[in-house]
Amino acid sequence: MRVAALRVELHLPMSQSLKAKRSVLRPFISDLQRLGSYSVAEVGHHESWQRAAIGMAVVAPDGEGLAMQIEKIRRYLDSRLDVEVLDVTLSELEEPQ
Repeated sequence: MRVAALRVELHLPMSQSLKAKRSVLRPFISDLQRLGSYSVAEVGHHESWQRAAIGMAVVAPDGEGLAMQIEKIRRYLDSRLDVEVLDVTLSELEEPQ
């Protein structure tokens, strides 16, 4: 089993209030969850109008499967025109030997 945690830093240029930010983030998070049954949550910049940090957990049976899942997530992030991806940090958890 292979597990990875991703932190995605976002800029939401059109957001002018926290309410507007949430109206963008709710469907964004839902789409990510449906993309591959990932655990997804907002993990930072809660009070900023135009910034957000999203945390994700991805699990796969092997390294190849994990790489495919991460690539699928990156393609989705690149396809979104309403958010700007500032940074993606990936941390893989190693299986105990």
